[in-house]
Amino acid sequence: MTERFNAFGPIVYEALWAWAPAWLAGLALGAFFFGGLYWTVRHGLVSTRPARWFVISLAVRLVVTLYGFYLVAGDQWPRLLACLVGFLIARVAVTWLTRGPRSANAAPAKEARHAPEP
Repeated sequence: MTERFNAFGPIVYEALWAWAPAWLAGLALGAFFFGGLYWTVRHGLVSTRPARWFVISLAVRLVVTLYGFYLVAGDQWPRLLACLVGFLIARVAVTWLTRGPRSANAAPAKEARHAPEP
């Protein structure tokens, strides 16, 4: 039984090392996409023209991310999958890093009015 595992062990490790760059590229793409989203929301909310910020940011983030996925994946679906896993891990990481301070006794924030009432 151990001989069988040892026979396939190097193949598994070789595959993991082959997919590691795709996984790291997915982390970078995810950090760019979700970090850019965080930056856009922070700047867009205080801007005089928030729609311009959000639309241009979405277009740039989508083009860069999709082109990155295209370059990383090539014609191999395992590399695309590794890149997607890295992208999703980056989403969790950016969400965790950019969360606001949490207080156990804090009441939910009151919703702001965005449009004046007539």
